[in-house]
Amino acid sequence: MSMSDYVRHLRALIGSTVLEIPTVAVLAFDDAKRVLLVRHVEGNLWTTPGGMVEPYETPADAAVRETWEETGIGVELERIVGVFGGRQCSGTYANGDRVSWVATAFAARALGGVPRPDGVETLEARFLARDEVRVLPCKAHVAPMLDAAFAGGERARFDPPTWRPPAA
Repeated sequence: MSMSDYVRHLRALIGSTVLEIPTVAVLAFDDAKRVLLVRHVEGNLWTTPGGMVEPYETPADAAVRETWEETGIGVELERIVGVFGGRQCSGTYANGDRVSWVATAFAARALGGVPRPDGVETLEARFLARDEVRVLPCKAHVAPMLDAAFAGGERARFDPPTWRPPAA
């Protein structure tokens, strides 16, 4: 993972303790309705292009930037697929840093070109049919994001709350 100066500063203060960060995920589709995924350097698992929203950056700008940086593909954002978090959006990097994230997932239209990995965060970048994705080793958050993206619709997906106030 390429660590930003911002995260490097926070890590100097908190060590490897879990760090909650805002992120974006992009489900970019080509004209054949295939989704763009990347094989990530950490863990060798497939995932959506995306990453951290930098301080003062909008989620939309982060989504377009991260997709371009990781795949070389420009995208036009079309809608918010949903907001995802919880245990499925957490992990530990090889250096021991723990992270948890809340992701705003966007559906997007790929603007053309041939996907290419960046060689730093991504080892491979490809457009894949939904059936092809089902057999790939993916990060835990990918399946619910793909389900929501392929379902379409105007409503953004989120897990319903399970927390309730204590009884009085």
